[in-house]
Amino acid sequence: MPTIVLYPAPAMGHLISMVELGKFILKHHPNYSITVLTLTNSFNTGSTVSYVRHISATVPAISFHHLPDIALDLEAYPTSEAIIFDLIGRSVHNVDAALRSISPTALIIDLFCTSAMMAAASVNIPVYYFITSGACCLVEILYFPVLDRDYLGSFRDMNRLVYSPGMPPIPSSDMPAVPIKAITDGLCVEGHTPPLYCVGPVLSDGGDGSHECLKWLDSQPSESVVYLCFGSEGLFSCDQLKEIAKGLEMSGQRFLWVIRSPPTVKKGELFTPPELPDLDSLLPDRFLERTKDRGLVVKGWAPQVKVLSHDSVGGFVTHCGWNSVLESVRAGVPMVAWPQYAEQRMNKIVMVEEMKVALPMDESERGKVAAAEVGRRVRQLMESEEGKFVREVVKARKEDAARAINHTNGSSRVALGKLVESWTR
Repeated sequence: MPTIVLYPAPAMGHLISMVELGKFILKHHPNYSITVLTLTNSFNTGSTVSYVRHISATVPAISFHHLPDIALDLEAYPTSEAIIFDLIGRSVHNVDAALRSISPTALIIDLFCTSAMMAAASVNIPVYYFITSGACCLVEILYFPVLDRDYLGSFRDMNRLVYSPGMPPIPSSDMPAVPIKAITDGLCVEGHTPPLYCVGPVLSDGGDGSHECLKWLDSQPSESVVYLCFGSEGLFSCDQLKEIAKGLEMSGQRFLWVIRSPPTVKKGELFTPPELPDLDSLLPDRFLERTKDRGLVVKGWAPQVKVLSHDSVGGFVTHCGWNSVLESVRAGVPMVAWPQYAEQRMNKIVMVEEMKVALPMDESERGKVAAAEVGRRVRQLMESEEGKFVREVVKARKEDAARAINHTNGSSRVALGKLVESWTR
């Protein structure tokens, strides 16, 4: 049986996306097997271990090959990104050994794992990038050389709009350090553009099991609850958490809010499961008591796919991570866009200006959002004509996504077929 090797970056969101791609391949082309390379040093190791155990038990055609641990002095690195890139770079020889052992038909790598291309080349295995963000992000990645040539200095210091093919204008401060047509027409790179296979959205179905928040949602009216969650790495300061709480109270809306502990300053804790938040110290005095009849605060994690698919949920305040955006669109839930890091600020522009599936959350110059803005945007999403328009648009997008994935001639199914065909040439 031919094997496809997947190599995600060491972060939970990237691992889940890769595994869902593997499941999508197996569903429509079961003559393949999937092996996922995992770095032992992974963010939030505890949750990664339990996830890998679950997939191994439920999808036997997907196996995991754990690469040997790399000794790292985490306190010596300036940023978490530097840790990731060095970890991946120093794992090349382990990837090489794994590929020689597995002898796969193809290697699909995360955008961060480009160093693995050398290992694949040494054993003559074709390599494919899996872009876990949207086409808008890929446009900017491919077009960066042109932007670097035409725009002098740092994007953050330019204070102007940046124009790229097939994209709405992006404020320079939001740049990360018809998009598909722009790529395939060769407008983003000089010379030949490699084949592009648009196989998404590849998303989890949410799995089985229950959670206290789902029982709470069962008791709420249809489309009445605003869900707030900001991804596994979207962490707020204590002051910002208090502003969110005040804003939710001011909004008068029902809410389900997932809270994580504020960010740690200790790099040595990056690869350990985070502690559950102390709500009494993080939230305003008696906030939970005052809002207990219309709100629920969940510590750490909630089953997001099931939450968004629940009939009671009518809005989503999101960090604009692409997995979350796709999950919300698939569920037909309108959003408030509040980006936190990476390409999310650019995603916000596309979501608001191009896709029209979200309302924007406005920040101060220091990147903070006041309680009044939180309350205003939540009310606007749930009660205003602007919110109603976004709701109608996202429900139409939901139907588009379903056709792409579920229909035999859907665009994603066709693209997947072409990808698999390329492995047999």
